[in-house]
Amino acid sequence: MLETPEAVLDALRENNDRPYNLHRTVTAEELVDAAEQFDEPELLVTALLELMSAYEYTGEHRKAPVVFARVLKLRDDSPDAFSDWEANQVLWRFKWVTTSLLQVPEVPLAAIRGWTDQMRDRYREAGHGMQPVAAMRHRIAAHVGSEDAERSAYDLWVTRPREGMSDCEACETRHRAIHHVGIGDERRALDIWQPVFDGGQTCAEEPYVSQAHALLPLLSLGRVDEARSHHLSGYRYARGKTGLAEEVGLHVEFSALSRNEGRGLEILAENRALFETTGAPLSLLGFLTGVEVLLTRLVADGYGTTTVAGPLGRSWTAQSLLAHVSGEADTLVAAFDARNGTTGVGDRRRERVARPALLAEPLPLGLRTTRPDTVPAPPVSSRDIPDDFTELVTRAREMAAVGHPGDTALWERIAERVAAEGHVHAPELGPEARLRAELVEQRGFTAYENENWAEANAAMTEAADLFAGEAALPWHALAARARVRSFEWGDAGDRESGDFPSWSVLDELLGEARELLRRGGGGTGDDTPGSKADGPATADDTPPTGENVPEKYLTVLHCRAFAAHAEAAAEAPDVSAPTRARFDATMDAVVSEAARFGMPHLAVGVRRYTADLASRAGRADDAAAELRTALELVETSGRPWRAPRLEAQLGQILLQQDKPEEATAALRQALAGAARFDDTTFPVPFTYLLLGHASSHAGDLPGAVRHLSEAAARFDRESDHNAAAEARLQLADVLGRSGQPADAVAVLESLVLDDAAATVEERLLAQIRLNLARGLRELEEHQAAAEQFVQLAETVAAWEDRTTYTLVTAESAIALARADRWDAARAAYERALLAHRDTRLPGQAGLICEMAREFAALTMAAEGPEGIETALARLAEADEIRGAAAENAEDFVHWYEAGATAYQRARALAAAERFPEALAEMERAITAYEEGGEQGETPRAEATRVAALIEANGLNSPQAAISRLDAAIIRCEKAGIQHAAQILSALRTDFATQRED
Repeated sequence: MLETPEAVLDALRENNDRPYNLHRTVTAEELVDAAEQFDEPELLVTALLELMSAYEYTGEHRKAPVVFARVLKLRDDSPDAFSDWEANQVLWRFKWVTTSLLQVPEVPLAAIRGWTDQMRDRYREAGHGMQPVAAMRHRIAAHVGSEDAERSAYDLWVTRPREGMSDCEACETRHRAIHHVGIGDERRALDIWQPVFDGGQTCAEEPYVSQAHALLPLLSLGRVDEARSHHLSGYRYARGKTGLAEEVGLHVEFSALSRNEGRGLEILAENRALFETTGAPLSLLGFLTGVEVLLTRLVADGYGTTTVAGPLGRSWTAQSLLAHVSGEADTLVAAFDARNGTTGVGDRRRERVARPALLAEPLPLGLRTTRPDTVPAPPVSSRDIPDDFTELVTRAREMAAVGHPGDTALWERIAERVAAEGHVHAPELGPEARLRAELVEQRGFTAYENENWAEANAAMTEAADLFAGEAALPWHALAARARVRSFEWGDAGDRESGDFPSWSVLDELLGEARELLRRGGGGTGDDTPGSKADGPATADDTPPTGENVPEKYLTVLHCRAFAAHAEAAAEAPDVSAPTRARFDATMDAVVSEAARFGMPHLAVGVRRYTADLASRAGRADDAAAELRTALELVETSGRPWRAPRLEAQLGQILLQQDKPEEATAALRQALAGAARFDDTTFPVPFTYLLLGHASSHAGDLPGAVRHLSEAAARFDRESDHNAAAEARLQLADVLGRSGQPADAVAVLESLVLDDAAATVEERLLAQIRLNLARGLRELEEHQAAAEQFVQLAETVAAWEDRTTYTLVTAESAIALARADRWDAARAAYERALLAHRDTRLPGQAGLICEMAREFAALTMAAEGPEGIETALARLAEADEIRGAAAENAEDFVHWYEAGATAYQRARALAAAERFPEALAEMERAITAYEEGGEQGETPRAEATRVAALIEANGLNSPQAAISRLDAAIIRCEKAGIQHAAQILSALRTDFATQRED
């Protein structure tokens, strides 16, 4: 029970420390009731102002003006009940009331303007300028939507100088920028916003609110990197906040117009409670409009039956929720426009809903996002696919004959046509068995690309039988059989056992090929497609002339080369002499025979194998030379579609050579070529991943973010969840190094949600959670960081790797202490200490010492002087661990650990006002750091600084402190650490000035 004014005041202070949410608002209402029972207007003023703040920041704009009316009456009746700060707040919050009244359509415009008039009068009476009044009048004009009145009001506002009652500079900047967005000058708006986005202007809600409003201007002007970043960090701030319903709606709208509908639906699911907010109708309309944009696009694209999250209490589809949202928005728009006497609110809503998507392809956000459950997979490429079936097959055969990757889409269409009811084979295409064999062969190629060796073997075996039978194409059959055997080698190379088949079968196939070659080949059919992408079936470049005997012969040789490469790669980097000899012989055979038949470009594939083996052996220069030779062959052969894979491999080698700029160029060219030639089997996600690495190493961090985001999105489409998660882990690292820690955390948070986490390998997920916890700690979101550390500790507790367990437990102890969860923190601390004492791993002694020191510092911060004994006990444990570590222990520096612990002990003793002991301990720290030589100079300077503070302020010996600093400044200058010298010099000046005073 709050039975005394002091108890109410204490409760008000406690409530003021809570985040703005329903709990804080309800408590504030209860505290107003509690304050009213006492005849103390000072207490009631404090309670009412606290309640008004709660209403303002949780979107309860209907209620705020009523509270403010009570505050005004108290101000008039009992002016002495207001402190100077509270009296100032009365004037300040006139602006809150204006915006609150605009939110409620039942309040007439005349009443709102009356409030601004009263604001004007009170400001004049208090001696304040009229700029804040002009700002509020502009808000009213902008809301009503009269263009001339709004521009006039804007000019009257921005031409007046700012003064003490003006909104914070960041908020004023936002409203100026939004004005320019409204009149269509988005470029000017973004220029105005730049100080906010650069961090020069901030407040409690900025830059996050501005980030939401700038999303579409950035997108429409092509500044997609900034738009992505603003969405990641801006939405994290707005998520779940009822006072930011409009901004959540803008993030939903951005998701729709950047073609990230799945992301929009996830935002809906996280903010269902916003549908029920009634305290701020205008903000609710903004939210509903953003939702309407998303749902309108989904329904128009045929996804009306997609399940979506809407108001609680029933299930919704996109179609049914759209009808509900549109109806609610119609009602609100009608009320606002009726109140305003204009169509301004409705016009803005209609313009938003009608806006088309701003991008042709989804903007990769870097987030792990699920697609709507009824959205089909992207269709296969249909670039220039003939309708005539004979032309379709002929073109597919022609493209396959020269190894053009665009034939894949044609063969897929052919398979659809053949499987369709009523299909009749065209005799001019040759035997139907040949076409069936070709389609089965294509299935084998697809399975090979996916490294599904068993399926590839089954398909190629079937194709070989068809070619050898009714199709009467023995060379085709022989090539298919050779592929089957080479696939067996590929399968063995992927297995850890490396149990390779016998070479005798491949030798027999080569013997058959030579015999067929000696007898003149045989067969009369046209050429058929060879293999894909220089795989084990690389024979693909000769125009149709009979059965293309040289090509098929080289296919058999190439299959042997594939097998030799698989065998050598399994042993790399230390390839045995017999294996190396076999590899070299098979490669040379392809190169020499391709030259003998006048087809040197058919040896491109084996040069890729040679380059790969050289790369595995650490001979990057040799690998690059092989690939450049292969690219020259491709260029002279007039088959540029074979270059992208070589360029991608070269880019990877160039990265090994630490040539990131050259690697970036090669990888970009590879991706462009793959897209140009419609190579649907090209490893696009992996290449984007490499491009992200290359860009990062080249110092192009925005480019790295872009490419890693693209890689993650493409791995998602292929359902390669671990690869996508690894790409996002690297993306978060780049974002962190780019000075965007909130963006990095947003990316990692998307990976630890239940549905996402279930698809990722446990150890990878553990690394993600560790990085996320550390990122949250950097953002000072200590409660969230602690939760992640605790979950991670539960995971790693079952691992045999006690190193990881000790690390995670130690970090979780600190996180829990920072989150003020001291019981759990102390328990985690003891577990970490016990784990280290059990294992005595030298590499982790430093980690445990750091934990003990940090725990001591946090104990003093939480308990003050009363915590000194506990803190000293923790520091004693740090000394014990240091003493137990061997002198030559790896990753443990005794002088540093001794100095750091003594330094922290001195800080704790000084906080407990035990100054002589503190100074003695700091002297020990200085002595320890001196043992570190050059490396110890910077921490020694810091210890000297604190020692001087103890002397001057704690022991009242400023002259001793000055003398200490004089010597330390000279030492720092001699050691070349000018920054430390400047800090010490500034402190010396302060002490000298104080002595003079």
